[in-house]
Amino acid sequence: MRICLLSYRGNPYSGGQGIYLKYIAEEMVRQGHKVHAVVGPPYPPPMKGVKLHKIENSHYYERNGADIIDRNEPFGIFKPLNFYEYCATRLGAFSEISSFTFRAFQLVRRIHAKYKFDVIHDNQSIGYGLLLIKYLDIPVVATIHHPLSIDLASTLERAPTFKKKIKTVIFYPTMMQAFVSKRLDHIITVSQSAKTMIHRDFGVPPAGMTVIYNGIDRSIFRPLRNVRKKKGKIIFVGNIEDGKKGFAYLLKALTLIDAGVRLTVVDGGAPHRKITELLIKKMRLGDRVEFTGKTSTEELVRHYSESVLALVPSVYEGFGLPAAEAMSCGVPVVASDGGALPEVLGDAGIVVPARDEAAIASAVNGLLADPRKLKEMSRRGIERVEKHFKWDRAVREIIEVYKRSRSSEYRWRNSAC
Repeated sequence: MRICLLSYRGNPYSGGQGIYLKYIAEEMVRQGHKVHAVVGPPYPPPMKGVKLHKIENSHYYERNGADIIDRNEPFGIFKPLNFYEYCATRLGAFSEISSFTFRAFQLVRRIHAKYKFDVIHDNQSIGYGLLLIKYLDIPVVATIHHPLSIDLASTLERAPTFKKKIKTVIFYPTMMQAFVSKRLDHIITVSQSAKTMIHRDFGVPPAGMTVIYNGIDRSIFRPLRNVRKKKGKIIFVGNIEDGKKGFAYLLKALTLIDAGVRLTVVDGGAPHRKITELLIKKMRLGDRVEFTGKTSTEELVRHYSESVLALVPSVYEGFGLPAAEAMSCGVPVVASDGGALPEVLGDAGIVVPARDEAAIASAVNGLLADPRKLKEMSRRGIERVEKHFKWDRAVREIIEVYKRSRSSEYRWRNSAC
């Protein structure tokens, strides 16, 4: 098939959507398909066999004052999409997603004449421009890792004032994504939990969605034989500034965990740690928490291999890649029941209630005192990843969705839903 993938942030370091793009694109090529990727910044590195098409972004949300003027193109701000993006950001809206899809429509319209795509597959953008692409008479499928309404609810919960809450509602384009997602040819999502939330919050009918689990690259995420476990080392991987990740509950739990335990935090070098640093200081945990900063994939695997436990205390996860990565590396996992994490862990980990630091601490202390159980969980984790989370199988299932979406009867029936 001739496939065009869209991703408004293409680099794997930008989060799960960049990782998803890389693995499905390269696996599609391995399975004999012709793959193009239309990507926004930060751009991905070259992907083997994939033709990249880069879309610029003016980054007006991050720019103020004279900095909004591009010295190389001082009147560029008056181009229609640039002006739209500038005005939207001045009102506090996050317009990166919608502007990307409008630009993607312009680009796809040009290159479709040459490449004749069989399907367009959007990765988490769900912007108005996708509806314009549908007018090119190409099936448009989208992956929603989780509905943006989850992020909105999480941020509203932590907003200290009514003014902040209003700004939060303006920032998140949940109405756009709800409107668009119901009008696409099919939605792929990564867990039963995410499917339930998309139906609840965006109104997409269950018949219009297919659950396809993410994969894990076991050639990378595997136990390292030459690396020894460090006694008392536990690991957290994720964005500590994202309230959904439950990091504050993990810090509270650490005060209840045996004193010999040290927490390693792989947060990608998060630029803002003020609240976290205050919490660590208040709880007197400074000598028990280590931040690695930005790490390579190889360094991340080493940290996993050195750890005796991985903790995933998220309030919500659409899938939970860090949990699956840890399992693939043979690291036992303690995770919350937030979202899809119980689906990912199965019987290979310990699931505790979300937002419950006492339950986290009890699970950690109990496991550290039971080496036999840790070893058994390590074995089960690897077996579960090998059985359920493979990119080659995920891509075969995605291709089947594409084939169904190209059927005019299926497209009519799905639209009727």
